[in-house]
Amino acid sequence: MPIWFNKSLTLPELTPLGPGTMGEWLGMEWVAIGDDYLKMRMPVDHRTKQPYGILHGGASCSLAETIGSIASHYVIDNERFICVGLEINANHVRSAREGYVTATCTPLHLGSSTHVWDVKIHDDGGKLICVSRLTVAILKKIAPMS
Repeated sequence: MPIWFNKSLTLPELTPLGPGTMGEWLGMEWVAIGDDYLKMRMPVDHRTKQPYGILHGGASCSLAETIGSIASHYVIDNERFICVGLEINANHVRSAREGYVTATCTPLHLGSSTHVWDVKIHDDGGKLICVSRLTVAILKKIAPMS
């Protein structure tokens, strides 16, 4: 059974990251969706490298936060709730110099007030680059003031 609020959610239905967002700027794009996971990739290029010519740890964190936050967005009822990042950690275990890195996001906990996501980032050769955990707060929407 899919974890998504819309049980028939498909890859083409995933919301584009939107113009002017960090995800768009860093070249993130959707790769796959399953019953309990999302996959997104990001290029290792001039936008995402640090001065040593390797993938910047902050870019890996941006990828992890983006995919985990969006995963929470698709789990909750967006008419009643919003989701925002609360805490992220990352262990950078190997460098990447070129190609793409792909993040796979799976839930560790899907509660009513928090979600915890496991995000593993691999290079094109399948080698583990980064392991991240993202905690997302689930907040009730506040009615707009009249």
